[in-house]
Amino acid sequence: MYKISSILLLIILNQYSFAQNKITPILITDINIVDVENNKTIPHQFVAIKGDRIVEIGGSKLKTKYIKAQIINGNNKFIMPSLWDMHVHFGGDTLREENKMLLPLYIAMGISHVRDCAGDISLEVIDWKNKIQEGKLLGPTIFTSGPKLEGINSIWPGDLEIGTESEMNTALDSLQKLKVDFIKITDNTLAPELFLKSIVEARKRGWKVTGHAPATMTIELLSKNGLSAIEHIGYLIRSASKDEELITQLKAANKINGREASEKYLQSFDSLVALKKFKQLAKNGTAVVPTINGSYITTYLDQTSHEQDDYLKYLGPALKRTYNWRVQRAANDNKEAIEFRHRNFEAGAKLLPLLYQSGVSILAGTDAGYLNSYNYPGLGMHQELAIMVKYGLNAQQALKCSIINGPAFFNMEKDYGAVQKNKMAELLILNSNPLLNIQNTQSIFGLVRQGKYLDRKQLDQLLIQVAGKVKALN
Repeated sequence: MYKISSILLLIILNQYSFAQNKITPILITDINIVDVENNKTIPHQFVAIKGDRIVEIGGSKLKTKYIKAQIINGNNKFIMPSLWDMHVHFGGDTLREENKMLLPLYIAMGISHVRDCAGDISLEVIDWKNKIQEGKLLGPTIFTSGPKLEGINSIWPGDLEIGTESEMNTALDSLQKLKVDFIKITDNTLAPELFLKSIVEARKRGWKVTGHAPATMTIELLSKNGLSAIEHIGYLIRSASKDEELITQLKAANKINGREASEKYLQSFDSLVALKKFKQLAKNGTAVVPTINGSYITTYLDQTSHEQDDYLKYLGPALKRTYNWRVQRAANDNKEAIEFRHRNFEAGAKLLPLLYQSGVSILAGTDAGYLNSYNYPGLGMHQELAIMVKYGLNAQQALKCSIINGPAFFNMEKDYGAVQKNKMAELLILNSNPLLNIQNTQSIFGLVRQGKYLDRKQLDQLLIQVAGKVKALN
């Protein structure tokens, strides 16, 4: 009896295992493929998916071939790769659960991949990354820098503070053990020479390196030393100055302060100079992550407060409190300071089409997360794309910054960037054509993610669940 029971149990377990591993294909019927690379749509296509890959694209004959597939009616719908947000933040060492609650927001808003650009909860982020990859946690695929490199007594929490070349190497050793995806460096207290050495050494170890652009160095010098991407377009205003080298030298010698340097850069602004320097960035392979939506919001807080934004219901109360410092800082600005921040923002935003024209790879990123006021995880990417269009790109160019340039930054263009056979099936289905109007990225009908299809009702349920958790915390 015992032997018979054991055999029966083994049979049941084997059957269960087979059922679990059996992959039901997905067939999306009669849909318009959005070909972002070529700025066109391809109508009446049938897209067959098995597991995490697109296995076939063709005509209506696929409906008989995949008769047992899960059928999704794509009539009058549009399909494109899901979005990549190439600059987000998870952080606040007492806000771990509130940060974790952000993960489903990205999925609900059609963002399948995010690049975490440092914070003070790196071990948790790496744990989430691994669980998401294993299918044990719902959220976007995470690429993370882990803790960023900074100088001694930096204002930012969670940094790896370095003051010597030996400490730099020890910090990089620790990041290798954490298996981070890239290196992030900022310039609050980090010495210029150590900033450059960190770039060079990290590149030797095989990483891409991104960061802020210290005021004591020209953009050209950073690019020449191997900086893979510059975070935030505001740093590039100096590249539009014919006097960049002189102003940088004055700043390095402490002969002018930051505000004075910024004024001089604005006064010597020249689009032709910027275009010439940007072409050199492109030649060096230095990308730019503009993050202009977040800057736009804080720049114009004097005109729009955002305190009643509906999306706030999805953010935890403690995380929302981290917005206060930027809000208060903006509120304390006098008329002159407000006018300056408007001019400074507009000068930076004006560079966007020049970057595109020069061939620089623009990466769409939001800077969303804790500390960054009203810059919303999930929704922020749609707003970033829209503001890119507002400041000079067309819809196709803006989309390219997310779904093509994002994967390319990590050398993953073979698997991502288009709705094509053998590409990864990370796909966003929309009710309206995003090439005609960038706002249509928000008309989400459904999402294919890690071999599963989430319809509009399921995506809405994710939002409802997050809102419910937030309400319970208030």
